[in-house]
Amino acid sequence: MALYQGTPRQYYSGNKKSFSGDGTTQAFTIANDQSAFPGGTNANNINVYFDGVLQFIFSGGTTQYSFTYDGTSGWHVWFATPPSSGVVVEIEYKHNEFGRYQFLSLDNIINQFMFAYVGEDKIISKTKRLDVAFHAQRAIQELSFDTFKSCKAQEIEVPASLTMILPQDYVNYTKITWSDSSGIEHVIYPTSKTSNPFNIKQDADGNYSFDIDDDTTVPVGSRDDTTNLIPGSDSDTWSNYKGNTPSEDQDDYEDDTRWPAMGQRYGIDPQHAQSNGSFYIDCAKGLIHFSSNMSGKTVILHYISDGLYTFSDSKVDADTNLVYDDPIIHKFAEEAMYKWIAYGILSTRMNTPEYIINRFKKEKFAETRKAKLRLSNIKLEEITQILRGKSKQIKH
Repeated sequence: MALYQGTPRQYYSGNKKSFSGDGTTQAFTIANDQSAFPGGTNANNINVYFDGVLQFIFSGGTTQYSFTYDGTSGWHVWFATPPSSGVVVEIEYKHNEFGRYQFLSLDNIINQFMFAYVGEDKIISKTKRLDVAFHAQRAIQELSFDTFKSCKAQEIEVPASLTMILPQDYVNYTKITWSDSSGIEHVIYPTSKTSNPFNIKQDADGNYSFDIDDDTTVPVGSRDDTTNLIPGSDSDTWSNYKGNTPSEDQDDYEDDTRWPAMGQRYGIDPQHAQSNGSFYIDCAKGLIHFSSNMSGKTVILHYISDGLYTFSDSKVDADTNLVYDDPIIHKFAEEAMYKWIAYGILSTRMNTPEYIINRFKKEKFAETRKAKLRLSNIKLEEITQILRGKSKQIKH
């Protein structure tokens, strides 16, 4: 079952609730459930009508009225001046579910698998729902790495520290770019010739120091302040990297370094023959380090998650106030999910005939390949246009 199940009018125009003004009521409740508007006030435009005439278009804040949530009135519109008695107040609110019809929820996948694959005279006579949920989540993780489309991205302005924190659901990056004043993204390439190693604290003689406070005293019953290595300040490697302007990151190729070398560039490394800057990822600290010429630039990180924790517009955690939702699966990969779950359950069950396991192993592979082809979104016209640019003769 698709994630969006409203009518076309609700999808395109949103929902509308009507109230009658009485001259005293200021708050009109739209929804009692806090998760109804997880994006808060900015993600959902609210239109207010009095007797059918549009009065306000809310998109972030106004002194005339506010759209907020509290434990007493739920999600409600509050008017500074109560609507007059007899006035029909209509509040139109829009959802944030555009394009959701192409996806299925994890609950739907599990329910449909239990219905179609589990039971008497079926391939799996009996299994626990918890087992199905485990293998379904494992399938999402594996398919997220190289089959599902990755739509996750974060944008920041690179601070003076030249670092960016990895997202909490980060697994790997697909590309990192910086955005120019025209909004065009330029790919930043990784450098493999540097790192940020553990900088061990040393004394004046170069020996490893275990003296935390540099008081040179020996506490009673202990030889030193600590028995572990003490990290120093930033490593010299990282300090030199961020403090130096890379030679490959000039404004153009006609500079004092490259111009005299005309005709002498055989064997140049293409990853350094560009002016977009460079980066490397410090996995131990969870940071992306950028070269010095990236300071102040707008950087976009496109990355892959495992699909089990996603930001969207379904729920708000009451304790952390984080927006999240259940994992979603594209319809093109629905059958692949069923085969992954079936193979996972059968391959871990005792006394399952080997030919049954091999059958579902092959079906899992075939359905995964089919899902990957479908989700690759290959279009004949787009390929044709690209090949025309390569001076290839195309007939279709």
